[in-house]
Amino acid sequence: MQMRLRRWSACVGRSRVRWLGFRVKDAEKLFYRMEERDTISWNAMVSMYSHEGLCSKCFMVFSDMRRGGLLRHDATTMCSLICACASSDYVNTGSGIHSLCLRGGLHSYIPVINALVNMYSAAGKLVDAEFLFWSMGRRDLISWNTMISSYVQSGNNMDALKTLGQLLQTNEAPDRMTFSSALGACSSPGALMDGRMVHAMILQLSLHRNLLVGNSLLTMYGKCSSIQDVERVFQLMSTHDVVSCNVLIGSYSALEDCTKVMQVFTWMRGAGLKPNYITLVNIQGSFKSSNELRNYGLPLHAYTIHTGFIADDYVSNSLITMYANCGDLDSSTKVFRTIIKKSVVSWNAMIAANVQHGHGEEGLKLFMDMWHAGNNLDHVCLAECLSSSASLASLEEGMQLHGLGVKCGLDNDSHVVNAAMDMYGKCGKMDEMLKMLPDPAVRPQQCWNTLISGYARYGYFKEAEDTFKHMVSMGRKPDYVTFVTLLSACSHAGLVDKGIDYYNSMSSVFGVSPGIKHCVCIVDVLGRLGRFTEAEKFIEDMPVLTNDLIWRSLLSSSRTHKNLDTGRKAAKKLLELDPFDDSAYVLLSNLYATSARWSDVDRLRSHMKSINLNKRPACSWLKQKKEVSIFGIGDRSHNDTEKIYAKLDEIFLKLREVGYVADTSSALHDTDEEQKEQNLWNHSEKLALAYVSLFRKDVQ
Repeated sequence: MQMRLRRWSACVGRSRVRWLGFRVKDAEKLFYRMEERDTISWNAMVSMYSHEGLCSKCFMVFSDMRRGGLLRHDATTMCSLICACASSDYVNTGSGIHSLCLRGGLHSYIPVINALVNMYSAAGKLVDAEFLFWSMGRRDLISWNTMISSYVQSGNNMDALKTLGQLLQTNEAPDRMTFSSALGACSSPGALMDGRMVHAMILQLSLHRNLLVGNSLLTMYGKCSSIQDVERVFQLMSTHDVVSCNVLIGSYSALEDCTKVMQVFTWMRGAGLKPNYITLVNIQGSFKSSNELRNYGLPLHAYTIHTGFIADDYVSNSLITMYANCGDLDSSTKVFRTIIKKSVVSWNAMIAANVQHGHGEEGLKLFMDMWHAGNNLDHVCLAECLSSSASLASLEEGMQLHGLGVKCGLDNDSHVVNAAMDMYGKCGKMDEMLKMLPDPAVRPQQCWNTLISGYARYGYFKEAEDTFKHMVSMGRKPDYVTFVTLLSACSHAGLVDKGIDYYNSMSSVFGVSPGIKHCVCIVDVLGRLGRFTEAEKFIEDMPVLTNDLIWRSLLSSSRTHKNLDTGRKAAKKLLELDPFDDSAYVLLSNLYATSARWSDVDRLRSHMKSINLNKRPACSWLKQKKEVSIFGIGDRSHNDTEKIYAKLDEIFLKLREVGYVADTSSALHDTDEEQKEQNLWNHSEKLALAYVSLFRKDVQ
């Protein structure tokens, strides 16, 4: 009778241990109060610790279990231990468990081998995982699913699809997990046809109604940039969850179509689907203009406060980026300051926001604040700081940051290498940039793009085009950024026909859909050559919606060629997008000034005053040793002002002696010729150059 009670007690105890699995402390108390523990009880504890990721506690329990020698571990014990070792940190321990399985004769159990395949794959040892899988005498569906998933996670997408093909030749029927993993192997624009074939198999097996499969289809088509397929799959799904909506929102967000993003957000709330932090991060990433910020961004910020999502790190960091993308750096700063416990991601977002707005110096100051606050440097932060140095053309700081990256072991990271290359290129050190280039056989796409961009920046079109052709010959497929840099090179070189040829080849030859930045390059090169009729026709036929970049480029070109009609149209479109866009007023005012329409200039400037809109003053700066000097037009705030203007007068007299005559046709104020000439001569760049000539040996 007593023996029966003990067995009944053990049975109840292990049941309650399993039931309390997610309440670790309660399960521990119950387990250690049990008078008698059997193998199932011990396995329940090992499994619980494994599920919670507490690897060390798994092995403590396992050690206690073996110590008495009365209980023998079984396949369930091994599977739990192996699962706990599924990371690079514990793979050596996992290998030891593998050896224990071999000695105990458990290596022939299919669940054990499946767990081992998953462990080696998760630890980055795909070769070991493959060997185990293909050595199996018999495989179940979990075996196949594990191997397909392993290939996808390691980026071996073709091997994943081949394994799916071999599975289909067996008696095992693929399930939702099989196709969810297989669709992950098709999640890039070049694999769209493969994805459609997998989709056809799903339809044939009537698995398309499953929610997991439906969401995987949405994700696959979204990553393949096939928005029509995403919409079609979403509409045909019988049920949706927050993941379904997040994928659709993310797809629209990638296209910067905030109107449709907000339509989906409104629909999901009406359908009773509760948004999560991913929903909000995706939505915030779709806003790119001040108009979108007013209409959608500010109400969404209020929603995050009302619902408590503002406390989520991902949401608050995304708000920093949202305001920066919409041109409101002040609000980005305010959000940043409200974050009490700033993570490295928070600092990185704020540094990136300042770099984006051309405040590279502030970005570097933030980096120093982050460093002094005790945060560790990561590859994202270092890449952003190198971008700060690049935006300032500050070679000294850039080299110091590059050296810090080497010291911290980040110099081999592809993002850091690319950012350092870009920094050297923008600082005029193309030779240093070329020294950093990885071998063409292993060169990342980013580095190819940066090299093309570097050549384009200095007008080396032939070198930029040769690099593009070399990249294609190496089997690399050009991407969105590649064509932005290549079309930019065409624009700088004034090669409009060549640019249009490359633009037309994007989708037809390389399968890259033209985006707004590609269209800006074409409008820019047409505008540079004064071909406004073609530019306007191109804008009408663009495959994407126009934005401020398109109209600002056209307005700038109109000013250069004094084309009033086109300039007015472009300015009107700019102000429709954002009535407070100071650049639209300034460029149009300059266009009127170059056409001597002074009454229109006065009218525009009066209107700017009436709406309290001020032009952001431009400046020139240079660095002397550790001191940075900044000059504005007619600036007299510098300590060496008298010497600077004396040197400027000296240079002016020498130029006049050799026949120099100032070109006042671009003067922006209605004054006499002498005053126009004086204004041009007091330009910030001329003041900086005069200062350079005073301290030529010391100035970089």
